Amino acid sequence: MDNILRSSSNVKSAAVPLPIDTVFKLPSPPPTWPPGGGFATGEMDLGGLQVRQVTTFQKISTTYKGGPADLGATFLEPSPIPDGFTMLGSYAQPNNQPLFGWVLVAKTNAVDTLGQILKQPTDYTLISTNDDAHFWLPTPPDGFRAIGLVVTASPEKPALDKICCVRADFTDEAETKSQIWGNVYVVRGSNAKSVSVGTFTIQGNDNNTLTPLSCLINKDSALSAMPNQAQIEAVFASYAPFMYFHPREKYLPSSVNWYFSNGALLFKKGEESNPVAVLPEGSNLPQGGTNDGLYWLDLPAEPDGTRVKMGDLPSAMAYLHFKPVLGGSATDIQVWVFYPFNGPAAAKVGPFKRVELGKIGEHVGDWEHVTLRISNLDGILRRVYFAEHGGGQWVDSSELEFSGGGNRFSVYSSRNGHAAYRKAGLVVQGGDFVGLRNDAAKSAVVMDTGARFAVVAGEGVVEPPWLNYYRKWGPTRSYDTVEELKNAGKFLPGFLKKQLAKLVNGLPPEVFGEDGPIGPKMKNNWDGDEK
Repeated sequence: MDNILRSSSNVKSAAVPLPIDTVFKLPSPPPTWPPGGGFATGEMDLGGLQVRQVTTFQKISTTYKGGPADLGATFLEPSPIPDGFTMLGSYAQPNNQPLFGWVLVAKTNAVDTLGQILKQPTDYTLISTNDDAHFWLPTPPDGFRAIGLVVTASPEKPALDKICCVRADFTDEAETKSQIWGNVYVVRGSNAKSVSVGTFTIQGNDNNTLTPLSCLINKDSALSAMPNQAQIEAVFASYAPFMYFHPREKYLPSSVNWYFSNGALLFKKGEESNPVAVLPEGSNLPQGGTNDGLYWLDLPAEPDGTRVKMGDLPSAMAYLHFKPVLGGSATDIQVWVFYPFNGPAAAKVGPFKRVELGKIGEHVGDWEHVTLRISNLDGILRRVYFAEHGGGQWVDSSELEFSGGGNRFSVYSSRNGHAAYRKAGLVVQGGDFVGLRNDAAKSAVVMDTGARFAVVAGEGVVEPPWLNYYRKWGPTRSYDTVEELKNAGKFLPGFLKKQLAKLVNGLPPEVFGEDGPIGPKMKNNWDGDEK
């Protein structure tokens, strides 16, 4: 047996409380949600298999070195387990965060032609040890799969009734996602239809999964735990973020209707000299199809164009798209914000903290978003996805900055580029020595997304015409890159000029500013699970 859990030491140097010793709770208790369906009832039926989310734990073992902030990790099991339910796997979390986890437990009263859905393992395999932690892989009966590991503080095998395995037709392929500590990784579903259980796995030194674990699958096509639209609106109002803009931000958001009503133009290829004014609701925009380059939007002609590109914060709307994820055990609420204009980029180049890049980065029309992940079992905000240039990151609720009282949190929009960050400060994209600057700071200029929002997409929602406009929200413009870089870097030493040119030439077209951006529904992160 290989000891594959890596840690430099498991000796606690001082009796200093760790962040995980504190249980995280949202600043305020969640409100009572509007009635209807199975949302936030505490239990979910996967088509014959009932699951419940447990958020209280008994600690089994702690290691004090390695992992995030070199604080180690803690291994726990759900406790107490509700009557009639059984554990599917243990839980693990880094010590650098307050305890804010969950695992699913299961029960079933159903017996169909395929037999029982839950069965005890026939044996265990000890797959690893780490000081006082012993990690056991259940041996499932034929036709069943293990969902999680059992952790014990002693070398004796766990009792067979400690855990249950799940019949194979209620399981799906799992994958590892975020690292917890050492070789310990979160187990999650491999697609948006899979139900993650909250368990963990252990990888071998070759990064192949040592433990053949599965996740669950929802066989109930109705997704009975999904919230209805009234519940979506109530949930969002409870958690709606405050979006803070940099004190030097010139290019603010507006509503789509304000943009259209203030002169936005629709251009058609071959008829560029005869653009059409877009109607306030976008009802004269071409619908569906593909981004074929035949149409694009642009600012109104001058002098109105200069005014419109600055946006109109009082009119700005948060446009909501909700969708089921994790097999309907959670709901993602995407919060889309529209900006008439994306401002020019700036770079950090060696010792030069801010180098303005001229027109590089400018483009008409900019759509940005954050995503709230809500547990459908208890209605709690679990995570937030902050979309950045070409990607983004998930942040647990325990790591959010809450503001304004209650359970609402802060989002920081970067200067000119409008990428979303969870805290103020500078993020350098591309490298610490030479990279694009993303400056975020709190100011009196703030958008209260809970004050003006509209649900524009989701089950049963009538979508506005502008959402199904699949062409570009801005024109394609080519800048003289060489000239812009020459002007931007005229005071730089030669080797830094080359580094700056390499950075800019590696930017994707939409960030670079040459290609007109597409709308929310055409973006890759509209569907599925954002990663």
